[in-house]
Amino acid sequence: MRTLLTSLVIAILGATFCFFFYILIAHDYRWEAVVPYAGNLFSGWAMTLAVSAVALILSVLIGAGLTVGQLSPSRVARWLARAYVELVRGTPLLTQILIGYYLVAPVLHWENKFGVGVVILAAFAGAYLSEIFRAGILSIPRSQWESARAIGLTGAQTYRHVVIPQAIRRVLPATAGQFANLVKDSSLLYVIGLGEFTMQAREANAQTYATFESYLPLALGYLALTLPISLISRWLEHRTRYEH
Repeated sequence: MRTLLTSLVIAILGATFCFFFYILIAHDYRWEAVVPYAGNLFSGWAMTLAVSAVALILSVLIGAGLTVGQLSPSRVARWLARAYVELVRGTPLLTQILIGYYLVAPVLHWENKFGVGVVILAAFAGAYLSEIFRAGILSIPRSQWESARAIGLTGAQTYRHVVIPQAIRRVLPATAGQFANLVKDSSLLYVIGLGEFTMQAREANAQTYATFESYLPLALGYLALTLPISLISRWLEHRTRYEH
């Protein structure tokens, strides 16, 4: 039965890939229409790469800080961190971008679109990463904590030598998925006029009406950014594998 189900899944996936591959190669493309915009598309891709890289690093720091707050013995810290996480996760990113750029940034006299976009993306992703980190830490069996105390480790040493090394491997898949989402979410920054990848593709399409020729490179460009994240995550999972 298991072999039959495996064969069925392989057949369905194979047929699906073949179907979409046929559609892609059978389309009558007009690449000459978008060739003049190749430079703009590449500069947009580079902008997306820069925004994503900086936001990724900042989101980890924000997520770690919120995790500390949620696990803090202080009730006020826990409440504030939890309120932030629920507020950010419960509202659309597009709304947060508009509020951040058109309401908050002018009050702070901050006109740098790149900086504002990075902070908004990082603040959004940090809320999700905080939940991932918190779940990873709380998933460590109580016996591990008790064993650490039994051998005289302090709270900080328990986190450093016992909890965090085990939690890292558990949160890697979800963290990689969130990083990939962050890269794709950067496409919404076109609403504030940041010249990232999606904005350049939209402009190329608007000028040439070559929709597929404009957006197919967009899909491949985002794949080139997200695929390494997945591969690195799998490599780290292998490197941090341990026996229970």
